[in-house]
Amino acid sequence: MKAIALVLLASLSLLSAADTPTIKATAADVPYGDPANPRLKVDIYAPANAKSLPVVFWIHGGGWQGGDRTLIQLKPQAFVEKGFVFVSTGYRLLPEVDMVTIFRDIAKSLGWVHKNITKYGGDPNRILVMGHSAGAQLAALVCVDDRYLKAEGVPFSVLKGCVPVDGDTYDVPAIIETAETRLRVHGLPMPKFGHRLKFGNDPALHRDYSAVTHVAKGKGIPPFLILHVADHPDTTMQARRLEAVLKEAGIPAKAFGAKETNHPKINENLGLPDDPSTKAMFEFVAECLKK
Repeated sequence: MKAIALVLLASLSLLSAADTPTIKATAADVPYGDPANPRLKVDIYAPANAKSLPVVFWIHGGGWQGGDRTLIQLKPQAFVEKGFVFVSTGYRLLPEVDMVTIFRDIAKSLGWVHKNITKYGGDPNRILVMGHSAGAQLAALVCVDDRYLKAEGVPFSVLKGCVPVDGDTYDVPAIIETAETRLRVHGLPMPKFGHRLKFGNDPALHRDYSAVTHVAKGKGIPPFLILHVADHPDTTMQARRLEAVLKEAGIPAKAFGAKETNHPKINENLGLPDDPSTKAMFEFVAECLKK
């Protein structure tokens, strides 16, 4: 993810008005954590007079060490216009906290949404989990490794679908081996704070933090749509790997490769009516909500 993180950080340095939501939040800066922390908050976007609407729970990216819940572009308006409540969550970052604390922050936030979203017009029993880049890893993991949501009293039965967007860490050992081999064979130095260190520099932890490790039949894992940049080798192979493992366990899954785009753009364009990834996403969501 080092290359992806560099692209993302570069894009964050060029923020414009297009990076902010096109509609105002129904409720902003709502705390979900205790003790209080400026990152342990959610922003909620809902249609007027919303009642019992399906909920999209969005997790921002940023390499687990950057990004913000407000950088959500067109997504709130796109979902609100289609009759969803959209929730964008924050979470603490490396190196302030370790990776497991980030996982627990996401689970705590989702637990808060499950318990409280009714008052904002959302249906706590119809939640779709989505995220971009590092947020894709977090979305996939909490929808597969049930330990985190169980600790917050959230059953997998309320999760109707998962849409991770262009993540490269569904199989952490694989991306570490891929990235380090690429550098090694070209005689280049290892990254000073790459995936190996971000995820704890312990092979057992690398496996434990991988969504593919925890896929199994009978857990109630929701269907997956795994969006990725079609010509990016790392996110493509990770998407296919997750898709294959899910299918082997009998869980509906589809990897969708977006053409003529890149890591920031696939996220920025979600919500545009003529965007292929957006069309695939809304088709997937509609199918999930039929069940």
